[in-house]
Amino acid sequence: MKRKTQIFLAPIAMVAVLALAACGGADAGDDDGSSGASGNVVVDGSSTVFPMSSAAQELLNEENPDVKVAVSEAGTGGGFERFCNEETDISDASRPIEDDEVAACEEKGIEYTELQVATDALTVVVHPDLAVDCLTTGQLIQLWEPGSDVTNWNQLDPSFPDQEVALFGPGTDSGTYDYMANDVIGSEEEATRDDYEASEDDNVLVQGVAGTEGATGYFGYTYYEENADSLKALAIDNGNGCIEPSAETAQAGEYTPLARPLFIYVNNAKYNDNPAVAAYVDFYIENLAEIAEVGQFIPLSDDLYAETQSNLEGIAS
Repeated sequence: MKRKTQIFLAPIAMVAVLALAACGGADAGDDDGSSGASGNVVVDGSSTVFPMSSAAQELLNEENPDVKVAVSEAGTGGGFERFCNEETDISDASRPIEDDEVAACEEKGIEYTELQVATDALTVVVHPDLAVDCLTTGQLIQLWEPGSDVTNWNQLDPSFPDQEVALFGPGTDSGTYDYMANDVIGSEEEATRDDYEASEDDNVLVQGVAGTEGATGYFGYTYYEENADSLKALAIDNGNGCIEPSAETAQAGEYTPLARPLFIYVNNAKYNDNPAVAAYVDFYIENLAEIAEVGQFIPLSDDLYAETQSNLEGIAS
């Protein structure tokens, strides 16, 4: 899904943050070899992870403009298709790689490493005037599962308003769609209901929900934060009461099942053979906390960050 350009096109405030972080991280850049590296890096995939990978590119370029990083956002599925066809060095993903994608990479002889870079909280939003504040996981599934016949909010709960439901959500190429279909709904068809307004552009989804009475949709927590003045986020009850989406509840594992990991996948051979790829990835992970903050994502816990560092060290072994 496309995000607001102010996240990643370096407005004045972001440039200041990046410059400050770059000054503080100069020694780390020297240690990982980024200052002496040059060359091209190609990144594609999840639009959710796109702001982080773009921020990493801008931050690295403060130290070394000779590493040229092109970051695109074809969606998680589209990114893996390019990655497993040897068209990219790194694939951004808002879900783990799937079996058919693993097979496609194996067919090309591509070995890769998965690196978790942040945590996201998939956020269910509604029109701000809708008198609904919390859904159970069962109600969320009932609303979005394939073949759902829910067309009015009071079909989910008699206490909900007699209001027609209008649905907005990401398209089928999105990792966010995949996560809802597979990890939340658990659909055998690996799908959601299809009678909704689909778009890869988050602006369309926000405008649709904000401008339509009874509307609901879902996307990443960061994008909700940017539009909180025109949307209402629903709390989710997975059996332990209504839990609101936040960095704290996602990191603590309380916001289930909608908290999700975000990844980059690195082509091992390209990391080892192309100093620019190694410089970018090393710098990305070395400065991960700052990059997550700039991209307004939920940083990794200490344990998860240690695991990411260990996985990175294993690429060159």
